Amino acid sequence: MASGGASLALAALLLVGCVAAAAATKYTVGDASGWTTSGDYATWASGKKFKVGDTLEFKYAGGAHTVDEVSAADYAACSSSNALSSDSAGSTTVTLKTAGKHYFICGVAGHCSSGMKLVVNVAAAKSSAPAPAPAPAVASAPDAADTTPDATPATTPKSPSSSGGATSKTPVTVLSPPAKKSTSGAAGLSAAAWAGLGLAGLVAVHLGAF
Repeated sequence: MASGGASLALAALLLVGCVAAAAATKYTVGDASGWTTSGDYATWASGKKFKVGDTLEFKYAGGAHTVDEVSAADYAACSSSNALSSDSAGSTTVTLKTAGKHYFICGVAGHCSSGMKLVVNVAAAKSSAPAPAPAPAVASAPDAADTTPDATPATTPKSPSSSGGATSKTPVTVLSPPAKKSTSGAAGLSAAAWAGLGLAGLVAVHLGAF
């Protein structure tokens, strides 16, 4: 699986490289006239859209001219004493690697002032490769604070168990003593007689003691 992913990545890089190479443009400076003192390079460059990755090909008689890339100030002064690069081989190819203005002159005395000078404005290259798909969003784990239920369930009071805990006492009903019935008739007289007999016996015992 890993080797397959690496192969796909390599294929994608090669594809992007091929697309970039195919999109780059090669310009022959001055076209058929080449790089000479009689060229009008301001007119030749006008209307052309140079971009990063394009190449400039200077064709001229070797040793008779030079291709010097210089700063804007040296371009205006036709000076090649501080040239960024210089070549006099007769066929010079320059790859435009950075965006912005690039300045070229011939370093042979008098040739730059005669018009053998070129400035190109390079735009940043636009990538034609499709943008990568955004990575899927990863669901974040809930915070510990979010695990608490939204609503706290109401607690239902438990009924007291008969087997444990304090039990509610049932109030005791105090019963009034039964009302005494008044005795009358023979039962009442019999009780009085018995009481009299007991009292008489006590008196007799007390007198006998003296």
